[in-house]
Amino acid sequence: MQTLLLGPDAVEEHAAMAAVIEAVADAFAADARGETIMPAKSYIDLPQYNGDFRSMPAYVAAETWDAAAVKWVNVHTDNPADHDLPTVLGTLIYSDPETAFPLSVMDGTVLTRLRTGAAAAVATDHLAVADADSLGLVGAGTQAYTQLEAIAEVRDIETVVVADRSEEKQRAFVDAFDDQYDVRAGSIEDAAGCDVLSTITPVESPIVEREWLGERTHVNAVGADAAGKHEHDDQTLLDAKLVIDDFEQCTHSGEINVPWSEGVLTDDDLYGELGDVVAGTLDGRTDADGLTVFDSTGLAIQDVAAAHVVYEHASEAGDGTGFSLVGTDAT
Repeated sequence: MQTLLLGPDAVEEHAAMAAVIEAVADAFAADARGETIMPAKSYIDLPQYNGDFRSMPAYVAAETWDAAAVKWVNVHTDNPADHDLPTVLGTLIYSDPETAFPLSVMDGTVLTRLRTGAAAAVATDHLAVADADSLGLVGAGTQAYTQLEAIAEVRDIETVVVADRSEEKQRAFVDAFDDQYDVRAGSIEDAAGCDVLSTITPVESPIVEREWLGERTHVNAVGADAAGKHEHDDQTLLDAKLVIDDFEQCTHSGEINVPWSEGVLTDDDLYGELGDVVAGTLDGRTDADGLTVFDSTGLAIQDVAAAHVVYEHASEAGDGTGFSLVGTDAT
């Protein structure tokens, strides 16, 4: 047996966004049913290199498929300037849960970008107003492109406002989409007034004020992925129907981690986890809801779901490079 090697181009080609969104929704629902195994994300901090490693293993038993994988991913902030490498590099091993055979080794960097966008789309589908047609983006980096691609799969987006400290990044984003949407560069306040807002910055002090948000805006809070990061006004979190992806991760490193550690937020302020909304054990948006917030930290089950899509589609297409990774002689 051979293991399928899939680089970033192959991952991109075989990860159709609609299929990834469906698979990620399946994974959230499986998690709510107790049909996943997801140990806590583990960290290896390397301050001497201004970086860290993170390991993210998981198993998902969805209704029509099951899969297991582990992602080895880093955040090294000096990489772009000092080594001409991305800040985040990821590698994923996708295994057959029945035999443990490594079916594929694939790029995890593109995969992470896609599954993060897909999770925001799942949350938007369940929590945003049905007729949402405007999307605000705070942060014009790579994830902004994926947020738009994914959210446009679940809502008929017509207007896009992108805010970023870099005018160059804003211009590049507008140029990339000006033939598809009414897209413009604007302030954070401009972006916050849209029907859906995705924030994807690494800040540690809130940059989005409560008063800037629309009465029924849905917020995807994506940027906070480590302790101390915090994009939104505490009052926003207190006022919103607040949905999280995972209690342990969000209270440790998600958007809510700072106000949670300070006692500003408690259990009573959390509506529930997205998996319960997807599974139907908790309501999504109702007519009585105003502001909604999804705290997205990124889960290993999302990686498994996205990898499942990529592997199945690549195998069907006969793409990728097969190689002998492990010995399979049982004698």
